[in-house]
Amino acid sequence: MSAAPSPGEIAAHFREQAMFCRTLGSPFMAELCALMALDIEAGGPVASLVEGWPGNPRRDALSLRIAGYLHHSVLTRAAPDLAAVYPGQEAGWEINRIWPLARDWLADTDAAARAFLQSPPQTNEVRRSIALLPGFLKMAATFPGPMHLLELGASAGLIQNWDRFGYRTQGWSRPGTSGVQIDTDWIGPPPEHLPVTVEIASRAACDQNPVDVSDPSAALRLKSYIWPDQSERLARIDAAIALAKKTGVKVDKTDAADWLKAKLAARPGKGLTVIYHSVFLQYPPAEVRRALLAMTEAAGAEASCERPLAWLCFEPGAFFQGPGQVGINPNDFITYLRAWPGGTQSRLLRSDGHVTQVVTT
Repeated sequence: MSAAPSPGEIAAHFREQAMFCRTLGSPFMAELCALMALDIEAGGPVASLVEGWPGNPRRDALSLRIAGYLHHSVLTRAAPDLAAVYPGQEAGWEINRIWPLARDWLADTDAAARAFLQSPPQTNEVRRSIALLPGFLKMAATFPGPMHLLELGASAGLIQNWDRFGYRTQGWSRPGTSGVQIDTDWIGPPPEHLPVTVEIASRAACDQNPVDVSDPSAALRLKSYIWPDQSERLARIDAAIALAKKTGVKVDKTDAADWLKAKLAARPGKGLTVIYHSVFLQYPPAEVRRALLAMTEAAGAEASCERPLAWLCFEPGAFFQGPGQVGINPNDFITYLRAWPGGTQSRLLRSDGHVTQVVTT
């Protein structure tokens, strides 16, 4: 059994997260994580919360768990004094006013904070749908007819409604049928087949710990992991949650390998099946990832033009490094598409985890 990370190692994670937050356009989160790192080193309430953490703080997104707890306390108005000065609650924010209140709140609610930290963050970032869109459109154009969707690691299942979202960049757009609008900084040619009609015949999804957004408390917790100074993301998740409730999105609570095996065995005799996921592969163990790939390839070997299969994903570049995979930055996120019959594969674009900018490949 490995030793628990030292306070210095945990503080280093918080500082690294501060850098990520600043890069991804959240100065508030950058300052908050940096101050929490200092508090760990000073032996303050954050140090008490993270002492003896049993896992890898980076893999467990420990800094984002605490930040999520603070935002949840603001959204629920459990911490009214903190809420009064937090981003989104007034015209501006000052970290020097926020941090003393946040630090005191963590000290005063230690037990509640510890309970909140037991669950990993889930954001179900719907902006990732624009990174998947080119693959969906390419498959709809290549294999016209019914499309059957299977999503792995779906969280709240918000991306199941990707075809109902509107998409807009500085160079192209695709209208939707809902109030969810997805935009990003798009560098390169627009997706092929933008006008293609997508005929979705079925939608299914799984997650080990799905979020039921029909439960107001679960929906609020999901929102609490959105960074509070990013009003556009907050508005987008509100719209996506409302759409998910309207369309009756459902996510099965189960292991991905067991679920996919059953779904592939029972897939329809006609139409395209698309297995897809986004920022999922770092969560299951390596043996589960291998099993998912093996069963997908086995199903692909049996695919036909009447019953094609596609694997579409948006994942960290580190998962695509290896023989024949050159020019991939492990810090980028890559949209990868493989389709059967034939097993043709392609890299469609690269981006960051929040899809703030897309570069087509």
